[in-house]
Amino acid sequence: MPQFLVSGYLPDNFDPSTQDEAMVEEIHALNREMIAAGVRKFAGGLGPSRTLRPQPNGELLLTDGPYLETKEHVGGLWILECAHIDEAVAWARKGAKACRFAVEVREIFFVPAPEVATK
Repeated sequence: MPQFLVSGYLPDNFDPSTQDEAMVEEIHALNREMIAAGVRKFAGGLGPSRTLRPQPNGELLLTDGPYLETKEHVGGLWILECAHIDEAVAWARKGAKACRFAVEVREIFFVPAPEVATK
């Protein structure tokens, strides 16, 4: 069955203390619903990023912040196993509503596909 990455985007100036208890409970309720439906394979929030950038001399430069210059960053994610993208989008809608931030849905590709690799 296909798996999908549902990633939530937060502004750079996001302050976790702005999340009230009701919002946190909505997110927990959604996670419980996903678990009960058997679609949630993994979920988690993300802390600040560190990026390793290859340099022409072969060294690596460690920088704070995301690789791309942006005003938003990935703040959390779900890995969902759904029959099709429409089902994943339906769960993502619930996620955007509960978390009150934009989410993106992308299918995770396996090469080769798991069902082919086991034959």
